[in-house]
Amino acid sequence: MDIKPLNDEFSIADQLFFVEGNGDYPCIRIRNAYADALISVYGGQVLSFRPKGSDELLFLGEKAFFEEGKAIKGGVPVCWPWFGPHPEKKSYPAHGFVRNRMWNVMHTETTENGSTKVSLGIKSTAETRSIWPHDFSLKLDITVSDTMLLELTTRNTGDQTFSMTQALHSYFSVGDVSQIQLLGLEDKQYIDKTDSDSVKQQDGIVTISNEVDRIYYDAPALLTIADKSMQRNIQINSSGNRTTVVWNPWSEISKSSADLQDDDYQRFLCVETANAVDDAVEVAAGDAYKLTAEITIEIQHSNHQTI
Repeated sequence: MDIKPLNDEFSIADQLFFVEGNGDYPCIRIRNAYADALISVYGGQVLSFRPKGSDELLFLGEKAFFEEGKAIKGGVPVCWPWFGPHPEKKSYPAHGFVRNRMWNVMHTETTENGSTKVSLGIKSTAETRSIWPHDFSLKLDITVSDTMLLELTTRNTGDQTFSMTQALHSYFSVGDVSQIQLLGLEDKQYIDKTDSDSVKQQDGIVTISNEVDRIYYDAPALLTIADKSMQRNIQINSSGNRTTVVWNPWSEISKSSADLQDDDYQRFLCVETANAVDDAVEVAAGDAYKLTAEITIEIQHSNHQTI
C-alpha cells in the first residue's frame, strides 16, 4: 500500500504521519504532547504506546511475523469474530480473520485537548462471507493521550442476528513477569486451558510462575498490573465484556515458537479484554456492539509500597 496518498489525506502536521513499517506495511506514527504510538494498518493493530516520560507499555517481539496471512505477535491484536480456535472448523485461523488482513483508514483528528484519534475499519466481502457467513462492519477507534483508549465497534449490516466472541489481545511489557502482580481477579472463577479446561477459583492475587492460559468469569471493569521491577502500575479499564483472558506461554512454548525469542516470555503478560466462551455477544440486524479498553500508567515512586 502506497503511503503517500494516506499522508496526503490523513496526516496531521507535527502529530500524525504514515511510515513504511516492517514487511512494507503502512503504519501510523503518532507523536503528540502526551505520548508516542505506532499503529499497523495491517491487522488494525496498535504496536506501541509510550506516554511521555515512560517506558514502552506494549510488548512487540523482535521475531514477530510481518507477513501476509500471518498475525503480528505483540501490541494489541484484534481477535474477531471468534476467540481461540473456530468452534467447528479447526482449519480456520485462530482468533478470527481480521488480525491478518489489511484494514482501511477511515478518519484521523486532533481532539479539543490535543489528543490524537484514529479510526480504522474493515467490512464484509465475498471472501469473508465464505469464512463467516454474515455481513458486518468493524471499526476500531484509537485515542492517544496520556492514556490510550481502544473502542471496537461491531455493526451488523445484514438482515439476521449473528453471535460472536472477540478480544483486544493486549501484550503488556513487564520488567520480569515472575515479579508482577495482577490485581482485581481475586476469588474469581476461571477456565484453566492448561488443565483440560477445568474450572477453578483464583486463590489470592494472580502471579506468574509457569505457563498461564486462563479465561476469567465475571471480570471487573478495572484490573491493575503491579510491576515492581519497573516501578509502575498498568491499569486496564474495560467495558462491554464479562470475561478477561490472562496468558503467558512460559519457557517451553516460547522456545518452540518461531515468532518468539527463547526468553521473551519473561518480558510480557497478556491481559485481554474479551467476550469469550459463555460471554458470546448477539448482535441483531442493524444493531452495533462496543468493546472498550483504556490503558493508563501509574509510576511508583521510590517510597511507594508495592501493592
